[in-house]
Amino acid sequence: MTDAERLQAIKAAPDPYSALEMHLGEIIGHKLFTLMVIDRATDEAARLYSSDPEAYPVKGRKPLGDLTAWGEKVLAKGQPYIGYDAEDIRSVFFDHELIARLGCASVLNLPVISGTTVIGTVNLLHEAGWYRPEHAERGAPFAALLVPHYLAWAEGS
Repeated sequence: MTDAERLQAIKAAPDPYSALEMHLGEIIGHKLFTLMVIDRATDEAARLYSSDPEAYPVKGRKPLGDLTAWGEKVLAKGQPYIGYDAEDIRSVFFDHELIARLGCASVLNLPVISGTTVIGTVNLLHEAGWYRPEHAERGAPFAALLVPHYLAWAEGS
């Protein structure tokens, strides 16, 4: 299946979040997959989807606070972030211990961008050394599929 066919399948899916998880799992890979939307009213990131709802429950929230180097890159500049190993994860995520317990030591964060504004992220985590820059390039069109869903969430929140 081509990426174009995968994009169409996700658009047509009754549950696009699960379809996105499945297709990105097949073409990029992950042990943990989450979707976060930015709630500008509360200055938080709200979790809309999780492949591990016990560890990372849907509707869980994380405060954004002052932008870190990660936040500047992903949330302000709209650039993907790749953390190649556990130290990279430890340096940017307060929940790094839970991430490690889940067997994850690398991360790919793809910004979801509406116009010029980052409205959320797609987050894939896997074993150390898993992600490469070409994964970010390939994943970007898939993250873009979420724009209408994230905007609808923002209108309803």
